[in-house]
Formats: sequence, structure tokens, C-alpha cells
Amino acid sequence: MLVNELSQPVGQPVPGWTPRPVPTTPVLKGRYCQLERLDPHRHAEELFDADQLDTRGESWTYLPYGPFTTLTDYRQWGQQVHGDDDPIFYAIIATDQQDLADGHPRAVGVLSFLRIQPEIGVIEIGHVHYSPLLQRRRAATEAQYLLASHVFDELGYRRLEWKCDALNAASRAAAQRLGYSYEGTFRQATMVKGRNRDTSWYSIIDSDWPNIRDRFTTWLQPDNFDSHGHQRTPLRPT
Repeated sequence: MLVNELSQPVGQPVPGWTPRPVPTTPVLKGRYCQLERLDPHRHAEELFDADQLDTRGESWTYLPYGPFTTLTDYRQWGQQVHGDDDPIFYAIIATDQQDLADGHPRAVGVLSFLRIQPEIGVIEIGHVHYSPLLQRRRAATEAQYLLASHVFDELGYRRLEWKCDALNAASRAAAQRLGYSYEGTFRQATMVKGRNRDTSWYSIIDSDWPNIRDRFTTWLQPDNFDSHGHQRTPLRPT
């Protein structure tokens, strides 16, 4: 912490800082999946079909939209968010043969960049929705890694955020598993589907990232999984 001429505490300087680029890359490729900018004409049918495997619709509980009962409704939602500058949606395309019954890559989930602030280098990952075909698969974790790596290694952002309903135990556990640090809960932050939402905040900052990146890359190595795709060593914070 620095002290200025008036003896008031101020933050550390950020020398040479310039605004970061807005994400524009249309495809991010990994070993088990690739992320493609969401296109309702190309992705909606596969995503809708994959989501129908969640027969109770519980994966939509904490999102402000869904579940969708018809393909027409889902495609209409996709058209509403397609092409937006913020949020920027990606379809998660599973490419790992162990995760594909017929061997053909297919769209199995979505996520997005949002609250993009290039002037200060802050960005959030949200609108995460994984169909049953993606849940607990290697591609689910790799999709998060691809976005985080793009943010820090390619775009040079300073901070990556994750926010979720404080009641969403699965999302809170995922944030911690992925290396995010808990920062607190904003009480009565908003309302979703007519219900109160307290919002839990998590973040990764650029100085955290090298260690987290190493954990990701080690975990994602093929030799960390047995012949059934089950992990040998879990992804855990250090």
C-alpha cells in the first residue's frame, strides 16, 4: 500500500496499463471440446435435444430463463442472445470420443462472457448451462479452462469473476474446484423468477492464474484418466 502527499492510503500503481481487447475469437479449441460462438441455426437443435435429458428441468433452477418446452422457444431465446456484445455466448461442442455415443461432435452446453470491462481488465463467466451429456465430463472442465486461458493468456485481463445464487451449492462448489476465491455474498442482490437471490462472488486474478493454469493442464492430460474417462487425480486447489 502506498501513501500519497496527504497521507491517505492508495492502491499500487498499474504501470503501462492499456484497455484490454473485447473477446472476439469465434472458436476456442481444446482436447475434449471446442467452444463456438452460439449460432441458433447451427446449435439450437442439438442443445435442445441434449437439455431434454434433464426431464425435471432442475438445471435451469437458478437461471433467469428456461426450461424450454419446445425447440421453437429455445431457438427464439438463442436468436435473442446471438450476436450480443455482452453477454457473449458460446456453445460447448463435445469432441471427445468417450463422451459421444455415435462418435459425432455435438453441442451439449453453453456458457458466456459477460459484464465485460476492457478499460479495467475485468470480465465474468456466467450463464453456464450444462446438459446431462456434459455434466461430470472432462469437456465440462476444459470449457472453463479454455475461457479462463483466453482471458488471461491471450487478452491480458486482470480479473475473472464468477457469481451465483448463494443457494446454488453445485455452482459454489464448482467455483472453488476451478480455483476461484470466495469474496463474499451480496444479500438481496436481485430477483430471479420472482424469487429473492443473494449472490455469492468469486474471482481469479492474474497473479493467481499461473498456479491455477498448471493445475488445469495437469488434470486435463490424457494419462490422468482411466479407460472409462474417470479421473485418477482430482482437480483441487493448492
